[in-house]
Amino acid sequence: MMNDLWGGTSLLPDFETSRLFLRERTIADIEACLAMDRDPEVTKYVPGPWNDPKEHRHFLTGRIQAEFGPGLGYWSIFAKEQPDLFLGWVLLIPSDAIGPEIEIGWRLNRQAWGNGFATEAAGPIVVHAFKTVGVYRIIANIHPENTASMRVSEKIGLRVTDDECLYNGLPCKAYAMTQDDFIATS
Repeated sequence: MMNDLWGGTSLLPDFETSRLFLRERTIADIEACLAMDRDPEVTKYVPGPWNDPKEHRHFLTGRIQAEFGPGLGYWSIFAKEQPDLFLGWVLLIPSDAIGPEIEIGWRLNRQAWGNGFATEAAGPIVVHAFKTVGVYRIIANIHPENTASMRVSEKIGLRVTDDECLYNGLPCKAYAMTQDDFIATS
C-alpha cells in the first residue's frame, strides 16, 4: 500500500507533473466519470453502455473495483490549479481488462481537451509501466477517426504497428511501444 496525495492508502502510486496530480481512481470518482461518459463527444469512438444508466454504473463500478494486477489500474487526473476538478482518467490495464497484452488509454472531459493534459498524464504512466511494473510492451488500440488520441499515442512514444486490430468488432489502429523502444528513447 502507498500513501497518496490525499493522505489515504492506495494500491497504485500517485504521480505529479508540472500541472497535474494523478491518483488511483476510486468509487468517489464515479459521479464525475459517469458525467464525463454521458457527453457523446467524449465517448464518440468508444463503444460502451453510456446511454443505459443502470448498465453504465454497473460497468464503471466493476472497472473501479477490479484488481488488474500489481501496478495496473486507473488513475484519476486533477489540475494542480483546481485540485477538486476531475479532468478525466488514464489507464494501464490488461487489454480489454483480460489481457494478455497491457494497454494504455485515457479519457478526458471535453473542457480539458486541447491543453496537452492527456499527453502529460500518460507520460508518467509509460515510465511506470516499463520501470516499475516491468512490462515488455504496451499497446493502444484507437478508432481510425480519433486523430487526437493518435497524436497522444505518438507523443508518448507509441508507434503504429502492422497488427490488425478490432475493438468490439470495429476496426482500429494499433499502436505499441516495447521496453527496448522505451530504453532507446529515454
